[in-house]
Amino acid sequence: MPLKFELCPGRMIGGNNPCFIIAEIGQNHQGDIEIAKKMIKMAKDCGADCAKFQKSELEFKFNKKALERPYTSKHSWGKTYGEHKRHLEFSHEQYRELQQYAEEVGIFFTASGMDEMAVEFLNELNVPFFKVGSGDTNNFPYLKKTAQKGRPMVVSSGMQSMETMRRVYETVKEHNQNFCILQCTSAYPLEPEDVNLRVIMEYQKEFPDIPIGYSGHESGISITVGAVALGAKVVERHVTLDKTWKGSDHAASLEPEELAELVRSIRTVERALGTGVKRMLPCERPCHDKLGKSVVAKTAIPKGTELTLDMLTVKVAEPKGVAPEHIFQLVGKKVTIDIEEDESVTEDAVDNYGKKAKA
Repeated sequence: MPLKFELCPGRMIGGNNPCFIIAEIGQNHQGDIEIAKKMIKMAKDCGADCAKFQKSELEFKFNKKALERPYTSKHSWGKTYGEHKRHLEFSHEQYRELQQYAEEVGIFFTASGMDEMAVEFLNELNVPFFKVGSGDTNNFPYLKKTAQKGRPMVVSSGMQSMETMRRVYETVKEHNQNFCILQCTSAYPLEPEDVNLRVIMEYQKEFPDIPIGYSGHESGISITVGAVALGAKVVERHVTLDKTWKGSDHAASLEPEELAELVRSIRTVERALGTGVKRMLPCERPCHDKLGKSVVAKTAIPKGTELTLDMLTVKVAEPKGVAPEHIFQLVGKKVTIDIEEDESVTEDAVDNYGKKAKA
């Protein structure tokens, strides 16, 4: 059984615990704190477990030339990439305000720390867990420092190889036992043929002592539901209030009705996964009682006759007789009463037929 741990206060993940659903608001708030609050409330109303943002300390995430780079995209909020990012970046005080609002609403709140200084702030903010975005998954100094802080971690794996992910696992594990890895492909929006859900199962084999999850950027909800069916214990999807808004992430995000349907579908799939123990269930009893078949006599069988297979057949019968799976165990046994043609062959009509014979 995969490792279980407390990702957020009172909320375990892994094992048979419900899948933890992260609504990734990211920077789809357009730089407007009131929109951000609406999105937190939306995530809660739709049934997500956590509302997540992206926190950067821009001078630590980008070098000067990257910030000065002209940004002429239709999604731009400024003439340079730095102006664009500053428009979308909330202050420390605004993060505290959002955290307080999430607490009032009743949903867990965290953010991806997009650089080491952002992680320092989030640690000070006392978020329940750190999210490591795919862009920092191969940033081993960052991983080590983040793991050493002792908070649970959720690590995306977009743009990485299995060899790198083995190093990620070893690096984090050395300092922090409570983490999970998410299969992720970093394309926005993501085409189904590039999702590679089978990596979830490969991760389960490679890292059997941690929960495995899925971070998706595809359209719709069916692929994410499929990830849960394959055993994803944490899922993350970008969310938006309107896919037509300015910003490159909106097209790969779920609107409120889609997020609500995703949560419902995941919970339905979880109910359907069951225990893995194959047996007749109580709900199947009516069907079995009505249509379940029994061994019946193909011909009249006088008392004392030793049964052969050509005397027997299988039909839906009243009363219920010996179950079809035990028909071969009847061969060679004697009947203790006369059995008419087409009558059920019942257990008490066969000499020495009992539990040992069924074993």
